[in-house]
Amino acid sequence: MARYGNPGAVEWVESGGGPLIAVPEAVLLSWSGADSAEPETDYDRACGVEDYAGLVDVDRSRALVLGDEPASTSFLPEHGVFVRWCAGESEEELLGSVDAALADAAWESEQGWDVPGPVFLFDAAWPGGELEPENHLRVELQPGRYGVRGAYAEPNPQTSLILVQLRRLR
Repeated sequence: MARYGNPGAVEWVESGGGPLIAVPEAVLLSWSGADSAEPETDYDRACGVEDYAGLVDVDRSRALVLGDEPASTSFLPEHGVFVRWCAGESEEELLGSVDAALADAAWESEQGWDVPGPVFLFDAAWPGGELEPENHLRVELQPGRYGVRGAYAEPNPQTSLILVQLRRLR
């Protein structure tokens, strides 16, 4: 987990090069990442997501794949959004541009995601049972159905980010 700002700044998760994934805690141990004897691994399935956000089956649930690029990512609960740092002079500048980015974003189609509770965000290559304190972020989500949509935004000439917004439906 990376921290770019002063103490109290948000925590960021990074990838070794592939997509990040948010796996529900209830099925975390079912995610095998790149470790599998099957011809197609869970990681392969996550890499198949071509949009900013997509869903893949994990046991009796679904996980949210944050596709497109392996950008440092955090979750801002006050906005219900995963923020992916593509370009920006500083963490402060990037986080300060989120409201403008949300207002001007050209969103992809929304998908429905049934969430059984908290999720863990981490590099999709990692098996869910092998997470370490520094390589994941636990995101507190209430059980229910969420609308998920992604967008790329450039709120100013120096800042670009990908947003993956979660909107509680029920």
